[in-house]
Amino acid sequence: MITRSATFLCMLFLSVLCVLAQSPGPEEKEHNEKNALESIEEESDGKIHINLSDELTQLLFATPKVGPSKNTSQNYQKQHGAKRTGYRIQVFSDGHNPSSLQARARARGNAIAARLPKYRGQVYTFSRSPNWYTTVGNFSSLSEANSALRELRSAFPSFASEMRVVKSSIVILK
Repeated sequence: MITRSATFLCMLFLSVLCVLAQSPGPEEKEHNEKNALESIEEESDGKIHINLSDELTQLLFATPKVGPSKNTSQNYQKQHGAKRTGYRIQVFSDGHNPSSLQARARARGNAIAARLPKYRGQVYTFSRSPNWYTTVGNFSSLSEANSALRELRSAFPSFASEMRVVKSSIVILK
């Protein structure tokens, strides 16, 4: 795995190569007193100094934490809610035309979120090869999910026959 500092050094190396590639050839050098690279070489005496902000230095050289900390888990739950087993409404499932599946799955979810704003942020589009799926909602009980299924079927009769309640890992929104 390439670290951030190695990535930074690679970018720096590529930048120097670009400057070298753009430097004038021998015949052009005679016409120019000094090119930029020669000026940098003479002024730096072969030493390169890079000034980085404290924030950038911290990002580049910070050691990543191994595994989620208790604090991170608590912050995730505060922002995204707790996960548990529940139900969602599957509104799209297809694997027959791979070239357009992702777009069709997302379009169906977007249509539901546009017409029923209470489901914004609760539309989930994902793939399990070769199929794409779109599910809606986070329902704790089967009765809540069935009630939402009836509502979605009446709002979208053109694909009501494809809709069904599925057991899923859900997010309890706070």
